Amino acid sequence: MAIDWNVVATIASPVVALFVGVWVNRQFESRPVLISYFSHISAFRYTPPGGQPSQVNTHSVVLRNTGRQSATNIRLHHAILPEFNIWPAVVHNIESLPDGSQDIVIPTLVPGEEITVSYLYFPPVIAGQVNAGVKCDQGFANQITVLLQRQYPRWFNRTVIALFLVGVVTVAYLIYVGVTVIAR
Repeated sequence: MAIDWNVVATIASPVVALFVGVWVNRQFESRPVLISYFSHISAFRYTPPGGQPSQVNTHSVVLRNTGRQSATNIRLHHAILPEFNIWPAVVHNIESLPDGSQDIVIPTLVPGEEITVSYLYFPPVIAGQVNAGVKCDQGFANQITVLLQRQYPRWFNRTVIALFLVGVVTVAYLIYVGVTVIAR
């Protein structure tokens, strides 16, 4: 049975165009994209001179606007709001909500701006009890998981991508050859 490639192209082209159109729209749309992630969670044992040992907990949340438009009215929601520091310093205020929780409200983050909110607290409070989400007027922040990893040089990354593309083209060609041999 021979494959009619004109029919395949007629069916596939609108589907491919749909996905390419959505991708192009997402890439070039002027909107804020707010991401957040934990940069560290730590616990320290501290003994003041002549005092009793105690534990001190700390963690940091990084917020970054990776979009092309300013994110406005950013709200970091907290079930428990311990001592905190924002670096670099930005204008912010704290709003208490009726349920007893609190929000740190930052008026705006311009495109490419990144801030770190560091928290300091003592047991029995743990990191999971502090933060309860991040949102802005344009929607919720994307919470991403980050891991420390080695950064390779640009030439190495480009070589790997080139080899990957050669492999994809080779596999596609082999599939095409296999289909044409079977079709005969």
